[in-house]
Amino acid sequence: MIKMRDCLKILGSMCNASILMPKLCLILGILLLSFGLHGNAFAVQKIEFWTMSLKPKFIPYFQELVKNYEAQHPGIKLEWVDFPWDILQLKLITAIAAGTPPALVNLSVPWAEEMARDGLLEPVDALLAAPGATNDYTDAALADLRFNGKFYGFPHYSNVNVIAYNRKILAAAGIFQAPRSMDELLTQAVMISLKTGKPGYAPALGKIDGFFMQQGLDLMRDGKAVFNSPAHVTLVKKLAATYKAGGFLKDKLFAEDNFPAVVDAYLGGRLGVMVSAPTAIKRIQTDAPEIYAQTGIFPVPPGPTGINDGGWMFHFAIPKGVKKKDIPEVAAFARYLTSDTNQLAFSRMAGVMPTTRQALANPYFKKILPNTGASEQALAVAANSMNSARSLYVSGIDDYDELRRFLVKAVEAGVTGRRDIQEALDEAVAIWNRKLQGPKLP
Repeated sequence: MIKMRDCLKILGSMCNASILMPKLCLILGILLLSFGLHGNAFAVQKIEFWTMSLKPKFIPYFQELVKNYEAQHPGIKLEWVDFPWDILQLKLITAIAAGTPPALVNLSVPWAEEMARDGLLEPVDALLAAPGATNDYTDAALADLRFNGKFYGFPHYSNVNVIAYNRKILAAAGIFQAPRSMDELLTQAVMISLKTGKPGYAPALGKIDGFFMQQGLDLMRDGKAVFNSPAHVTLVKKLAATYKAGGFLKDKLFAEDNFPAVVDAYLGGRLGVMVSAPTAIKRIQTDAPEIYAQTGIFPVPPGPTGINDGGWMFHFAIPKGVKKKDIPEVAAFARYLTSDTNQLAFSRMAGVMPTTRQALANPYFKKILPNTGASEQALAVAANSMNSARSLYVSGIDDYDELRRFLVKAVEAGVTGRRDIQEALDEAVAIWNRKLQGPKLP
């Protein structure tokens, strides 16, 4: 890179040697000085940004985005790097330790919370409010990225669940309105079973931790497990009663991922309602047109927390070690990446939901015409829920997946009637607290 002082030295030598005419020397000197007053005219700032598992599908999208931004900002050179999700975190930590972090990195909320706690990310409060920062992110998206009173990223995309329901099955059960609470959803599941002989609902009880949290029930408090409280026991008793009455689809009910079984049951007309992100509705349209034709959409009741299910937002964070002088330009690019226009374009391609109010208000999400199909209805219902769609997770615990298995086994034993619910939860809480206080799991 040619520096300003080197240019002036070269110009001075040429003028002294009479290689250039005096007037031309004067003009060039003024031009160079003018450039110099506005910074180094020949400097180009490189902004390297990392994404997670977005190649090859989104290569054209990011190539166009890079081209447009560089054309609008001649002093910026962008470099896009994409890593598989299972190696990105290690690559990032290694790069930060080596002092060579990317300027921006695509992270999930739990990863960001952990890295912010360890001092590996830059807070961006001032950058979100900087002059020209017009991104109007949803309250829920910003709340997801607020750790210890500071914000640690620029929201990008998220999702939220909706209820797809089989009109014929619900009509046969006498159900014509959306459930307003989890209790009503469980009651409707039992009604469907009693009137039609088919299960009404298929909750993801293999992820009972999120289920508890969405209902306002903590798993941990003051470093100890507390999911054996009377409120937790009462909720599990309601699940057990619904299970006993046949209200639940029992296929893979306690599996870590029961969604394939849920989709198959709904596609086969064997399930009253399916809770999923809007993208799954497209699969119904493709694989089972006759079921799709009789599918309606309800919002998922938010629960006492006011939180809607299914956030799992992704965003762009600034790693520790990015040069302070570069951060304003990095933030400007982050806001461009996550702008209303770009979020809308990305969301339509990826089948996800944007995190800015203006993008969510776009007719693509909001406009429902007469005879609109379930897929478009799902987008509109989801858009209305996005301002309260949060990522629910337990943070700061090593070997958490192993601990969750003890919780799931206890809930399974209680729901299926193999054990007393209070005793099963008490035992799981005792296991958690021993593990939390003792050595790490192998």
